[in-house]
Amino acid sequence: MPVDRHLGDELKELEELSLSELQEVWRRHLKCSPPRHASVRFLSLALAYALQERTCLGLSASARRELAAIAKGNTPPLSSTSSAIKPGTRLLREWHGETHEVVATDQGFVWRGRTFRSLTALAHAITGAKWNGHRFFGLSKRRKVP
Repeated sequence: MPVDRHLGDELKELEELSLSELQEVWRRHLKCSPPRHASVRFLSLALAYALQERTCLGLSASARRELAAIAKGNTPPLSSTSSAIKPGTRLLREWHGETHEVVATDQGFVWRGRTFRSLTALAHAITGAKWNGHRFFGLSKRRKVP
């Protein structure tokens, strides 16, 4: 991929620049003055990030929303990435006196040797009723009713 090779060359060049050269690159790429007492290391890392962000089309919309919320001092909204269950996670749930252990994998959720694509399908298999899987396993917060 030519874009990656070009980016790689730019990133290598940053490592060899002096403080004054990095400050000039900062002004050219970011259209503002660099921080007053920034070190060579800081400028090269920040510029490397900016170049990668530009080449890779920036942050996702959800990441931008989370950062905006943090900047305003608010708790960021839950995104699909922050609530994702990582492979290897073990979930335990007691249902009618029986403890059920579920292991998250790359393929889904394993319970009693069977793999389910979603927690909702798994909760249905355990209870026989339609449940929201995240709620059944206590992974989502219930909204408070005023």
